[in-house]
Amino acid sequence: MAGCSVLSVAAKRLEGKVALITGGASGIGEYTAALFNKHGAKVMIADVQDDLGQSVCNNMGPSVASYIHCNVTDEEHVKNAVDSTIRQYGRLDILFNNAGTVDIFKTNILDYTKSDFEQILKVNLVGPFLGTKHAARVMIPSSQGSIITTASVASVIGGSGTHAYTTSKHGVVGLARNSALELGKYGIRVNCVSPYAVATPLTRRVFDLDEDKIAKLYSNLKGMSCKREDIANAALFLASDDSRFISGHNLIVDGGFTITNSGLSINDFFK
Repeated sequence: MAGCSVLSVAAKRLEGKVALITGGASGIGEYTAALFNKHGAKVMIADVQDDLGQSVCNNMGPSVASYIHCNVTDEEHVKNAVDSTIRQYGRLDILFNNAGTVDIFKTNILDYTKSDFEQILKVNLVGPFLGTKHAARVMIPSSQGSIITTASVASVIGGSGTHAYTTSKHGVVGLARNSALELGKYGIRVNCVSPYAVATPLTRRVFDLDEDKIAKLYSNLKGMSCKREDIANAALFLASDDSRFISGHNLIVDGGFTITNSGLSINDFFK
């Protein structure tokens, strides 16, 4: 995988750990799976894109990566993914709730149907709930674990996503915070990582955003745009012992986008 150099054993931050990654067959999940593996983790990829998922595992090697078909809105699928990880590798140290979806941008709430709204919440909010529930089930007896959910800049501001998407991403942050409070007594940490726009296959397909168009979106950091590796590295930090005292946190990876106010600048006062 481009961007992931061979690491010494001493530098591997996830040596001996096992990670389950939903939505790991493409985009952020695919890159994160490879990065986790480079840092010593064995990886179970859960997705509905079977051919892509198997290909990702083949690239990493059958001794360190496995694939399982999993629709995160189906509790039996999620339970089976967790149980299969335990059967295959004997433990579960990290869950990355990364599977998610977006809807066609609608700015008018009157254009929404109930089913439109519910479908996004099923994938983006119910999915992480089921993942967190079943990961906790197997992590509690071992008194350790790191649960991470992909949220979004839409989890902290309005107007950057649809009504359904924004609601779902605000929801996963609340879920993570509540779960962190409950599960902390078992040594389990629960956090979110919130990306700015990334040119993944999903965003390209729905919004027609390629790397060039992403680069032209607003960034507070001159000449920079958000890449898959930026999110994967944030997830690696939250998965590793480097963040051992961080729980209930929403790590925003946006180059400063969410701290700006497009309607007001201090420079306006000095014109």
